[in-house]
Amino acid sequence: MGTKDPNDVVYRRVAGMDVSKSDVKVCVRVPSTQRNRYHSEVTTWGATVPEIMKLKAFLEEAQLELVVMESTSDYWKPYFYLLEDTVPVQLVNARQARNLPGRKTDVSDAQWLAKTASWGMLAPSFVPPPPIRVLRDLTRARSTITFGRASELQRLEKYLESTGSKLSSVVSDLDGVTSTLILRALAGGERDPKALAALAKGRLKNKTDELEQALTGIRFTAHDAFMVAFHLDELNAQQARLAALDAQITEAFAPFRTDIELLSTIPGVKTTIAQVIIAETGGNMAAFPTSAQLASWAGVAPGNNESAGRHKPAATSKGEKYLKAALGQAALNIAKQKGGFLPTRYKRIANRRGKPRAIVATGHTLITDIWNMLANGVAYEEPHPRRYDQANNDRTRQHALRALKQLGYEVTLTQAA
Repeated sequence: MGTKDPNDVVYRRVAGMDVSKSDVKVCVRVPSTQRNRYHSEVTTWGATVPEIMKLKAFLEEAQLELVVMESTSDYWKPYFYLLEDTVPVQLVNARQARNLPGRKTDVSDAQWLAKTASWGMLAPSFVPPPPIRVLRDLTRARSTITFGRASELQRLEKYLESTGSKLSSVVSDLDGVTSTLILRALAGGERDPKALAALAKGRLKNKTDELEQALTGIRFTAHDAFMVAFHLDELNAQQARLAALDAQITEAFAPFRTDIELLSTIPGVKTTIAQVIIAETGGNMAAFPTSAQLASWAGVAPGNNESAGRHKPAATSKGEKYLKAALGQAALNIAKQKGGFLPTRYKRIANRRGKPRAIVATGHTLITDIWNMLANGVAYEEPHPRRYDQANNDRTRQHALRALKQLGYEVTLTQAA
């Protein structure tokens, strides 16, 4: 079909791909024989590797300047991975390429992708190179098992509550040495609270009376023994899988050892968090021209919602969930520390705006520092914790006066010589 050529065309030979689980609709848009007119042709291709290879040959023959694809879930991956070597393909965000409501079909989506791509309206999503994909697979698998392990511990705790046991009220970790010994003994048939409490190790030896009280009078049948042993076996299996993953991750991240050591100098950023940062960003800041773009991609940048000159509340974007979760964990680690610039700043924001905002703000500070370190190869520099006091003396003074007034004091200030 022919369409009038807009004046702002950036790419003259493009293709739009709308990918689904079973097939892909491809719209090729190229100049027609008529002046300032374009011709679009939509074809359908299968999702198997032979079909994708035929599609690859078709796109190569069309000599396209740009191919954009939009997909739900991970259905885009086989197409992208097989095309990226010889076809100028880009993955685009479905929200940016959204078609008009009420006129949305797979064919119209492919046509709309081709049009918007020709106008240069679509920004490419970050797709890491193959070596970084390997790191992502490993760190994301570790995150999945770690979250699953936490859920399994919660299920075990809930089940113990149904038996009347208050073991979790005494021990801090049901997966610890003492907890495991006691639960294994229970599953093995031991019911004497004193004998069970005597299994305590380390500091819990000082809490044998509390352990005995928590295990007295519990209803623990053969079925309960089976269920507790089942949960413990599942935890052991998950721990074994984590150990195997950790060994593979250590080997895979060997080329990035310097970057990991550099990132680990940031307060709150442990080795596992540094590995996630490298795996999700690629460790190369060329894909993110500024720290603000990286923060927005990670989902820790402030949202914008302005209308008629008025700024309205706006939530942060979802961002890259694995990187955002790692930054959140680093912020929580910082919250537990005392002294230093980042813990001081976190507490300031948490007292004024609440903990959720403090976590996001700290994550934004961290990702800015991370971009500077990886882009410029510089080490982390710890600002003085009293920097805000020195830069905002008036606000600090008013805050102190309000605090003293709330305590019932009348204060007169005199400027020191």
